[in-house]
Amino acid sequence: MIEHWIEHNESHIQSFREWALKAKKDGFLEAYEDISEAADKIEEANKSLKKAQKGLFPPPK
Repeated sequence: MIEHWIEHNESHIQSFREWALKAKKDGFLEAYEDISEAADKIEEANKSLKKAQKGLFPPPK
């Protein structure tokens, strides 16, 4: 399930970055910053999910 969440989040990150750039291009700089911040936070969430995944499924020794 964690792998699914990570992949799902990655698709959202990509979409958010694309829309942030569109907002910036159209002069909506505050929206650009807010959407970019949201993408950054999802990236942070994925870091936590990856740590959890390693804790649940450590690589074989």
